[in-house]
Amino acid sequence: CAAGDKTPGCSAYLSKRGNSIRQHQGILQEGYTQYHADRHHDTDNPDGIINMGTSENKLCYDLLHKRLTQPDMLDIDPSLLQYPDWKGHKFLREEVASFLSHYCASQNPLKADNVVVMNGCGSIFSSIAAVICDPQDAILIPTPFYGVITEDVHLYSEVKLFHVPLDCEVTIKPNLLAKLMVSLALKGLIIRAVILVNPHNPLAEIYTPKEMIAFLEFAKRHELHAIVDEVYMLTVFDESATFHSVLSMDSLPDPQRTHVMWGISKDFAMAGLRVGILYTENRDLVEALDQLGSFHGVPGPTQHQVARLLQDRDWVNEFLPENRRRLKTAHNYLTGELQSMGVPYLHRPAAFYVWADLRKYLREPSFAEELSLWRRFLRHKVVVSCGQAFSCSTPGWFRIVFTDQQQHLQLGQFRVCTVTPLGTRPSDESKKSVKEDGADPDNAVIVNSTLSPQSKSSEQLKEKDSPVPDTTPPASEEFELLDCEASKPTESLSSLIGVLRNQIHSSDWLEKNTPELSAGEDPEILDVFKDLLQRAKK
Repeated sequence: CAAGDKTPGCSAYLSKRGNSIRQHQGILQEGYTQYHADRHHDTDNPDGIINMGTSENKLCYDLLHKRLTQPDMLDIDPSLLQYPDWKGHKFLREEVASFLSHYCASQNPLKADNVVVMNGCGSIFSSIAAVICDPQDAILIPTPFYGVITEDVHLYSEVKLFHVPLDCEVTIKPNLLAKLMVSLALKGLIIRAVILVNPHNPLAEIYTPKEMIAFLEFAKRHELHAIVDEVYMLTVFDESATFHSVLSMDSLPDPQRTHVMWGISKDFAMAGLRVGILYTENRDLVEALDQLGSFHGVPGPTQHQVARLLQDRDWVNEFLPENRRRLKTAHNYLTGELQSMGVPYLHRPAAFYVWADLRKYLREPSFAEELSLWRRFLRHKVVVSCGQAFSCSTPGWFRIVFTDQQQHLQLGQFRVCTVTPLGTRPSDESKKSVKEDGADPDNAVIVNSTLSPQSKSSEQLKEKDSPVPDTTPPASEEFELLDCEASKPTESLSSLIGVLRNQIHSSDWLEKNTPELSAGEDPEILDVFKDLLQRAKK
């Protein structure tokens, strides 16, 4: 719709682009919006939504509160209340360079002049796309991937993401990418860059130096910018695993086109402070981003706090190990529950989430079925993230965030456990089979992290975890009570499954299904559909 268009839902006050931005909403945004409208609080809103979908670390607020309320954090110099250098105050860029030099194990000290500070990594993605791409140019990205990157690069700059399906075969194959480049060139599509997230989101995979070199050499051959998001680099919580930053390499294949992102949202559990970092040796890029900095600046007092935090190595060296210990404990809790239910998942030692395979809980292997289940999940006050929101090509995969207090995870599980669509649970025979096969959890339940990339996603999962046909009529809205004890929410993560299936299909599902058609499949969806339409008109 354009300005003056009287089509229902279009605003006469907005341009065509403005209407498109206003009406845009994917699955991740939809769940996040509903969560913030009715978020759980232990005392003020105990019946509110439990969020197991947003990748936030809620395990260390006690440690952060103690440090952020120290007197040195509250000092306000007059310069902090004035306009800053739009790349970030020099004192902060110097601390960032020093911090990354140490924790990325760089061969030479990193330079403050190569650091750009903005209000979050989303702003950095958006700004990079604006200055290295023209409208309708494209950036390659392996799928599944953190879906909000689509909005980051598209809403302002109209840059497209071209998906390279990997699913659980996380190794990037340069020969596959090369074929894609030729194919896209023949179609007239201009590719400017390629994105890699390491550790990965949503798979939590950690790339090896060899894999990263292959990735960077491919980018160099095709004169592509390599945007490497390392925002989870300090969340590796298993001592047997090691993360290697691109900034630790002796030399980069193409340093002028290699740009590394980091921030404090994940590694320091402070998503709300909105501080994202870019490190690049490309001075032209730094100067271009400087021009956009006034739109994406970080308040001076916040820059002061972050600089003091990074400078306090004694505190950092206490915080990071304790954070990892808590991450590991929470991860063990969630994966233990998944194992008890016979749910396959990728066993990875980093980040805040588990990538779980719930295909056997679908009535049919379709994204529409996942979306229907996701909406039931949301109605029962639990949010998780579905594979379609990450452009996963196979229905049934879900990202489950475990970085919350255990009582909240238990409550989320219990809510899902109490009510589930009739016919979606495994039969007693299949439960028995899962239990028997589960004698060796590495084979029956876990996709072991030591497997080769090719076997990580396929051979184990295909035989045991293919979708289970369901004879329950799809239009049935009957529900049955699960065998959950209200007094024992810790035993109810079996519920999580019911929840987890409830997600999927991207926002274009709403465009392909009228309220009437949806009501035929699930009468309750009609009310949800109408509610969404009413919101879009406000």
